[in-house]
Formats: sequence, C-alpha cells, structure tokens
Amino acid sequence: MAIFLKTEEEIELMRAANQLVGSTLGELAKHIKPGVTTLELDKIADTFIRDHGATPTFLGFPNPYGAPFPASICTSVNECVVHGVPNKDTILKEGDIISIDCGTLLNGFNGDSAYTFPVGEISEETRQLLLTTKESLYKGIEQAVHGNHVGDISQAVQDHCEAKGYGIVRELTGHGIGRKMHEDPQIPNYGKRGNGPKLKETMCIAIEPMITQGNRQIWLMPDKWSIVTRDKKIAAHYEHTIVVRKGKAEILSTFEEIEKIVTI
Repeated sequence: MAIFLKTEEEIELMRAANQLVGSTLGELAKHIKPGVTTLELDKIADTFIRDHGATPTFLGFPNPYGAPFPASICTSVNECVVHGVPNKDTILKEGDIISIDCGTLLNGFNGDSAYTFPVGEISEETRQLLLTTKESLYKGIEQAVHGNHVGDISQAVQDHCEAKGYGIVRELTGHGIGRKMHEDPQIPNYGKRGNGPKLKETMCIAIEPMITQGNRQIWLMPDKWSIVTRDKKIAAHYEHTIVVRKGKAEILSTFEEIEKIVTI
C-alpha cells in the first residue's frame, strides 16, 4: 500500500479542484427538475468544467472490464447506487432522487464529490434516507483526524446508518485521492474502530457513504457501470474530499453552492 502525504502547496491545488466540483454541482442544482434528462445534466457539467479550465476526470475513466466511462458525471437515479451513465432516455420525474458524482482534474490534481438531490417534492421516507446518509458523512469526517484509523471513520458511518435500519453497501468504498483519482487507502463505510491504516496529517481522502433503504445487496447492470440495489429500493450517496489534520479534518470540497438551491 502506497499512501501519499501531500504538501501544503499540493493541498491548495486540490482545494481548487474540489471547489470547482462543488461549483459544478451547484450549477447542476439549478437544472434538476422533472422533465430533465440525465444526458442534459451531463452536457451542462462538461461545459461548466471545461469553461473553468479543468477536465472531467470521469470521462474515459476505465472500469475493471477495460470499458471507458462514456460521460463526464455519474447520474444515479433512485435504486441506482452509483456509476449511473447519463443518457437521453432517463427523464427525471417528481419524487425521484438523483445522486450526481463529479470529478475534475485541475493543475494536475483531482477533485471528487457527490450529492443526492431531490427531484421536486419527495416523500418523508425518502427524505429521512437522504438526511441520514448525509449525516453519516459528517460523522465519518469527525473521525478523520491524525492518529485515528480508517476503521474509526468506517464504524462511525456504519453505526449511524444501521441504527436507522438502513443497508451499508460493502463492495464499494471511499479512497485516497491526489494526482490520481483513486489512491490508497480504501475507506469502507463499515468496520471497527482501531482497525485499518493509521491516519496521518496531510493525507487526502474521499469519504463517501453509499446507503440503501432496504438491504445492502447490489447488482452490476449490463452496461458494466451502473450499480443498483437488488431489491429495487432507493439508495443515497454523499461524498466529500478532506484533508486529515490534527484535531479536526479539513473539508476541501463544498456543498455551499448546492444548498443555496436545494433543501432536504
């Protein structure tokens, strides 16, 4: 396992990339409404990222089967947990939820963040899933401090979500991030305090709870990208890129622009 600590100069470059991801998600928030296709959202994101001097990291990113991702963002609707492929046939409707995962490459460093958006008015049951998943992200971030272990993050996420009866996807994890989108270590959303690699100051990691309304079982769809719940119940996904610090983690990405527009 090769874990790369970052210099303060590198962290500032990562902050710029991650702030751009936050701005891109904020721009998309203006357009998420019934009748919009996921392909339309992808085109908006691609243009916005390039207009700000970056490139979309996900476009062309290979999966384990060697297939390049065909779009600039992942758009995962309802029972799609992650890696949904934007297309002209998926039309958002009232009461849906859509998780948008976005990555940018700017000045040699990656930004990565995700947010699950309500489409119009959603049910209270759906809202509770979104709230709990988002809360668990911050529970995990609270544990991302120098001297702790990856398992401290993992158990904080797991405990918060399982206490509400939700499922924790185990096959997919958060990750280190820097010059590469995916670096060591992996950051599972389940685990035990004190286990896993020790966290050190200036490690940069992406924490991303992927939580299901039903059980945790998932399927890989024939497109070899989209991952859905087996029981067809909805799933939520939130992600921040952070820096491990002494005492309190520093969040590099942002939901500020999103939350000027979206409330859950």
